[in-house]
Amino acid sequence: MDADATDETHLRRAVELSLLSLGETSPNPNVGCVLVSPAGTVVGEGRTAPAGGPHAEVSALAAAGGAARGATAYVTLEPCDHTGRTGPCTAALIAAGVARVVVAVRDPDPVAAGGAETLRAAGIRVDVVEDAAARDAMVGWLTAVGRGTPYVIWKFAATLDGRSAAADGTSRWITSPEARADVHRIRAGVDAIIAGVGTVLADDPQLTVRTATGPAARQPLRVVVDGAGRTPPTAKVRDGAAATWIATAPGGGKVDLRGMLRELYEQGVRTALLEGGPTLAGAFLAEGLVDRVVAYLAPKLLGAGPAALAAAGISTISEALTLDVVDLATIGPDVRLTATVKGA
Repeated sequence: MDADATDETHLRRAVELSLLSLGETSPNPNVGCVLVSPAGTVVGEGRTAPAGGPHAEVSALAAAGGAARGATAYVTLEPCDHTGRTGPCTAALIAAGVARVVVAVRDPDPVAAGGAETLRAAGIRVDVVEDAAARDAMVGWLTAVGRGTPYVIWKFAATLDGRSAAADGTSRWITSPEARADVHRIRAGVDAIIAGVGTVLADDPQLTVRTATGPAARQPLRVVVDGAGRTPPTAKVRDGAAATWIATAPGGGKVDLRGMLRELYEQGVRTALLEGGPTLAGAFLAEGLVDRVVAYLAPKLLGAGPAALAAAGISTISEALTLDVVDLATIGPDVRLTATVKGA
């Protein structure tokens, strides 16, 4: 069904809450919930806590207390109907006496799905609206759960002529401080950062989230892909709060990237940021493993130097990967282009 103006207002707030939990909740989804009394007053809000903590609905119910009776719950994802580290949210909503639940997106997880039917059986009105903004806020988790591998975002920085470094190899800094700060915002929303061993050996990156005052409280898993027998010592990836996971090919050779992603999914990774050099990016694209591209383009020209992307299995213009641009923004003096890969 379509949401009316009142429902739309409360769903927008639920989406805002969901985005506040982005990058903190895996393997659970980042969900937001708003409770509204029959008089139209917001009586409780909640968002998913890190794994093992309360889900969004439970937090909102705790905030509302007795005012939850007869209220409408606006939730970005269908309430779970199973017992894991916490009890089912359906049971909590029923016990609280909620009268109506507006669901923005159906749960694709067969283990947790079925919440809408359970609520209806208990006499609660349930409206499923299939809200695009809510889906986009959880796109990483929704995509990953639907196929069993993490949602992959390829991030790169380049000059306007597509160079990732100068001819002499220098690459710091192509983009502005504002753009680099924006990258940390993206890092904070993912579960893992993936880089190739060549990039690690050459640049010694930290692969961490850093704020204006230092490292963030939560750090993504750092994944180093080694396809040439050059596994770096652990110390090569600088000290930080994040653990480091090395993906190698025995004896050197081609790493099974799809298998690596499946293994990361089993470890709880639902979204991953690919940062590691043109060769690794080309390999990911050649195997159809990139879902979204975030490009930071600096208003500079080099005319020579390594390209931002190496061979990606494309030999003719008719095979070119087509992207759908979903956002274009100015970040300091640079331009940030965000696009999804068609067919991903």
